[in-house]
Amino acid sequence: MGFGIMDGNNKKEFGDYQTPDYFAIKVCDLLKNGLHLDPKVIIEPTSGVGNFLNAALNSFEKIEKAIGLEINPKYCAECKNRIGDIRLQVINDNFFSHQIEQYIGDEETLFIGNPPWAMNSDLSFNLPEKENFKRLSGTDAITGASNFDICEYIILRLIEKSVNKNAAIAMLCKTSVARNVLLELDRNDVCVDVVRMYNFNSTKVFGISAPACMLYIKMSTANTKCRECEVFEIDTPNVMCGKITFHNGKLSNSNDGVLDLDGECIIEWRQGVKHDCAGVMELEKKGENCYKNKKKEEIELEDSLIFPLMKSSSFKKPIINSDFNKYVIVTQKKAREETDYIEELAPKTWKYLCERKEAFDSRKSSIYNGAPAFSMFGVGDYSYAEYKVGISGFYKKPLFALLYNKEKIDQPIMVDDTSYFLSFNNYSDAYSCMLLLNCDRVQKFLLSISFQDAKRPYTKKVLQRLDLSKCIQNITFEELVETERELELPETINAEMYERFIKFVVDLKKVG
Repeated sequence: MGFGIMDGNNKKEFGDYQTPDYFAIKVCDLLKNGLHLDPKVIIEPTSGVGNFLNAALNSFEKIEKAIGLEINPKYCAECKNRIGDIRLQVINDNFFSHQIEQYIGDEETLFIGNPPWAMNSDLSFNLPEKENFKRLSGTDAITGASNFDICEYIILRLIEKSVNKNAAIAMLCKTSVARNVLLELDRNDVCVDVVRMYNFNSTKVFGISAPACMLYIKMSTANTKCRECEVFEIDTPNVMCGKITFHNGKLSNSNDGVLDLDGECIIEWRQGVKHDCAGVMELEKKGENCYKNKKKEEIELEDSLIFPLMKSSSFKKPIINSDFNKYVIVTQKKAREETDYIEELAPKTWKYLCERKEAFDSRKSSIYNGAPAFSMFGVGDYSYAEYKVGISGFYKKPLFALLYNKEKIDQPIMVDDTSYFLSFNNYSDAYSCMLLLNCDRVQKFLLSISFQDAKRPYTKKVLQRLDLSKCIQNITFEELVETERELELPETINAEMYERFIKFVVDLKKVG
């Protein structure tokens, strides 16, 4: 794989991981002997020094033409020099402007390779137009969700050019990229015969720590719409270790015996506060009205805008209600609210913020463009709810915690933007919900719709699929009692509390 003109010091920064010869041979052997491919045309869209091309030319017997597309002229020269094969054509050009479809005919064609593992925001050259190529709208586009992985972009473009063609695609990529591709196959209603992932150890192959796979897609010429991806380990390619279904915009790990709780959560899961200015906004309490920020500056501030902060890493027990060691300044009741009111309400806090305005002005995210001074996101009425049931997005095993400030009920706990929560206005419903979400059968369902190799296994999108109406229909009061016991909590739950929570969910369903 190659991408752009770069020296040895910044190859990794731009996702330039050349595939070792031995691994290119291993992949080609799997494609030939495991998947029974024997293409006449081989195309590598970012061919680098040609390790995949060389392996393919030596592995497949029917190859009549091999095309290597590479923008780096040094890589092109090296590829030509090391592979003396008349079937090989190396083209020094940019994938994003090259008409790759011109090489796809009626013959069986294989796209093979290892596109750059980098985001478009990491690169300033040789890019496709920075388009919203997934056609995202609203906040997703504004907040940078339209920032995309170059590898994903290339794979999706190859799929687009191969629709209804006798073509297969075999690309090395991060598993997160592969899963995104599955969703796009379904979203765009693409016909495919076979989809497989072969996981491999990227630390051994490339010296990087990122869950990775060889994604294999056999395009369909017969209107077949496969929506299951079989998962294997590349070292044991004959033993299926999992299956991912992709349908209706959702991914799930196929798992017999898991309770079906899939749907839409009647309460909206919210993300915690986002400020991108931890050095100023996050504090430790040193005494009455006395705080210390991350720069070790001690300052005297009013308490009116300061709240306990629960970081994602601190979700370690099922009830969190005291002994706070982190606090956060919350400047708004809702996003884009004017903040000049702070000058009168909390003049010391206003002075503190104004003296550090440069730190806010230097925030890179576009969400702050045109927003009032000291703006935050992830704020709303829900942020100020007395009770929250929250979860860290990072933990592999989901632990839901009931959050409230028993010392100052009017000073609710805030969570950071790597955490997610539901809001409640009474303890009984919040406590019942916390137990329900920690029940064994609910946990197993969440594990079936999340992916443990993801940076955040639990996101708003995943959590929003948990249908509370289905939960209350299937989870018994006895299961809540057992969960309470397993969490080593005092005996608190009773049938009346659970009935009240069930009524709360049913009433919400009627309103919704």
